[in-house]
Amino acid sequence: MSLSLFRSVRRVAVRRSAFAAALCAILLAQKPAPPSVEEKLPGLPPVQPVPFSHKAHAPLGVKCRDCHAIREPGFEAGIPGEAVCMGCHIAIRKESPSIQKLAGFAKSKTRVPWARIYAVPDYVWFSHGVHVEEAKVDCAVCHGAVAARDAMFKEKPTNMASCMACHAERGASNGCDSCHSTR
Repeated sequence: MSLSLFRSVRRVAVRRSAFAAALCAILLAQKPAPPSVEEKLPGLPPVQPVPFSHKAHAPLGVKCRDCHAIREPGFEAGIPGEAVCMGCHIAIRKESPSIQKLAGFAKSKTRVPWARIYAVPDYVWFSHGVHVEEAKVDCAVCHGAVAARDAMFKEKPTNMASCMACHAERGASNGCDSCHSTR
């Protein structure tokens, strides 16, 4: 190999290494996940403003996506509006103090300030649409046996290692740009 070719190859290698180091530094410098998503498993359920039992609703035939619609662009599985809940609860258990509290939120057109259970850091690209609609991953894979729970808590980790293990198990890409923007 000629000296000039060697120097050219070395410059490219040095630039690529510098780029990789800079990318790692940028990702590591990103703000950490909010305290509500720290990996403390299993966790106690947070106190919610209105108690909600998936266990009580699932036997009635209510499916995850009946309440947690995935709308474009697909990044979140939404939380239903209070009016949706009141569609049934206008007549069912309307004397319950919890339902009356829910009715108050609905009447004032105020969102219930639910304590968030699952989230990923801002530097992670995650799409419920891709996972649920395209890859057909069942909600319980990431969220656990929610239908058997009276109160929601973070049952499964959402860290990089667990996501990469799931991708590997299903033959999905584990390339950095699958979950992290390189732009």
